[in-house]
Amino acid sequence: MEVAVPAPVDRTFTYLPPPEGVVPPLGCRVIVPFGRRSVTGIVLGEGKNAGSPPVKELKQITRVLDREPLFDEEWLEMARWVSRMYMSPLGEVLATMLPGARRTKELPDRTGDEPAVAPTPLDLSAEQESAVRKISRPVDPGAEAWHYLYGITGSGKTEVFLQLAERTMGEGRSVIYLVPEIALTHQLFEHISRRFGPLAAMLHSGLTASQRLGEWRRIQRGDARLVVGARSAVFAPLQRPGLFVIDEEHENSYKAGNAPRYHARQVALWRSVRAGAPCVLGSATPSAEAWHLMGTGRLTRHDLTRRLSGGSLPGIRVLDVRGASGLISDPLREALVRTHREGAQSILFLNRRGFAGVFQCRSCGFSADCPRCSVPMTFHKGRNRLVCHYCGHQEKTLQVCPGCGSLDVGYRAFGTERVEEDVQRELPDLRIARLDTDTTRSRGTLGTVLRRFAEGEIDVLLGTQMVAKGLNFPGVRTVGIIMADTGLNLPDFRAAERTFGLIVQVAGRAGRFRRDGEVFVQTLRPEHGAIRRAVRNEVEQFYEDELALRRTLLFPPYTRLIRLVFRSRSRDAADKAATAFAERAARVPRNASNQVMGPAPAPLERIKNNWRYHVLLRGERLPDLHRWCRSILSSYRPGSAVYVEIDVDPVNLL
Repeated sequence: MEVAVPAPVDRTFTYLPPPEGVVPPLGCRVIVPFGRRSVTGIVLGEGKNAGSPPVKELKQITRVLDREPLFDEEWLEMARWVSRMYMSPLGEVLATMLPGARRTKELPDRTGDEPAVAPTPLDLSAEQESAVRKISRPVDPGAEAWHYLYGITGSGKTEVFLQLAERTMGEGRSVIYLVPEIALTHQLFEHISRRFGPLAAMLHSGLTASQRLGEWRRIQRGDARLVVGARSAVFAPLQRPGLFVIDEEHENSYKAGNAPRYHARQVALWRSVRAGAPCVLGSATPSAEAWHLMGTGRLTRHDLTRRLSGGSLPGIRVLDVRGASGLISDPLREALVRTHREGAQSILFLNRRGFAGVFQCRSCGFSADCPRCSVPMTFHKGRNRLVCHYCGHQEKTLQVCPGCGSLDVGYRAFGTERVEEDVQRELPDLRIARLDTDTTRSRGTLGTVLRRFAEGEIDVLLGTQMVAKGLNFPGVRTVGIIMADTGLNLPDFRAAERTFGLIVQVAGRAGRFRRDGEVFVQTLRPEHGAIRRAVRNEVEQFYEDELALRRTLLFPPYTRLIRLVFRSRSRDAADKAATAFAERAARVPRNASNQVMGPAPAPLERIKNNWRYHVLLRGERLPDLHRWCRSILSSYRPGSAVYVEIDVDPVNLL
């Protein structure tokens, strides 16, 4: 039997059937001996490995875990595509895609609760109706029916998605509806359950293994035909897939951080072509890649230009906090008090990423950028140097700001806990709740906080990325962005795009159901293009500026990237492995457009006592990059002390 195991080896293994003589079919989980341990493998069919040892030397499958297969041949083809696309072993891919694939015991099937059926659909505006009609047109198998629902925050994208889903299910086909966060999954699923009843299923990493398997089986049987979930739900075993929806398409959380480092957007687009089904992406702040595809016509754009529910876009006020001492400016503090006094709610957003290690002038906001890459350099205290984590360029640490001459230079850091303490001390009458990864680790905490805020038991919701992603609360009038520019300090060519998107998205939480929404943007860099464009809602102009810069610097979407990270407990070993790879890359024949960038220390140079160095491969066509990278790796040995991570189309370079 051919079996894939979750190991970092690019091959499958051959085993004998289990002692009882039952031959497990394709798609079943089995327990197999692997080295000195037992692991969960996935049966791929009868043994086909030409290099397999003689039968007498083969080990035997210990136990079969499934009575029925978890997938079929068509689903396996998707797994093989993910393996090739993201240069990850098939066994690791399957372990990620399947529920309970790393478990060594049987998991009981469960049917789940059956929620009550549906309120009636809402009436659509003319813009919404036009989008539904055009997206619903028949699609031929193998054709790209890719659409983008581009609408301001609060313009009714969700209702368009749901009515498209209703039409698709009415034709006997199934739907995958992806959202970027588990918090959004729960909020959306409550709404969908009331509308579609037991036809809806939910898949995300927050479920237990048995819950995930129970939902998987319902989907596989066709009992559930509308799958709502975060990134991994894109692999759901749909019966007759007819629609793929990717809400808040711009979010980085659709890209997996661990192997296989797949992007759910790309998987959904691939599946839609195979199924002859439309794939609909949506956001108020599209990714630069999606905006570029809309410009070329590969993504058909549908605009939603006005807010529904009686709301309007909030007024945005920029607060220049250069030289300020406190975390909350006087105008924002006064707005929080006024909002509370008038019975409304507020959201405070802190983008705490991008502080530590980034050199910045506290007087004028100047940051030291690499002259070769136009990204901020990172301060290395031990070497007292500023280092570019793209190309390795170094400069002496600045003692005086070259922009304004101030001596108040360096770097600083604070997080949501500090902001919470300051606000609570200055405004003791306000009921404040913090929503970040630290406060939501316990199961159920996230849902409890969101419910209390929705019911008016919390006056101010303070958070990081979670509060920027599509949450919808009618009582919110005021939004404050504590430090809008911190993301600009990250050594990442996508920094401006992310900063722009965050301001627009966070601001979009205000005034969704009212006309008195207000947003306060605190920043050290009020003149930066991303901030200026965001507060003026100049979306088209921002993408025009950003894409022109990307084209000049040869960054995506005009090129493709493969990132290799070399990590080791030994700094010297990681450095030498990255250097050897880069030198090998320079010698291996390649397409003329392909380039090697680095090696350089990764921006997060040390994680969990592992030193990290990285190399970027850049080129115009991904197939050429794939071939070049595989050719380099075929004769490259990093050494036993070094682990190599491969990230195709990376969304961050930290």
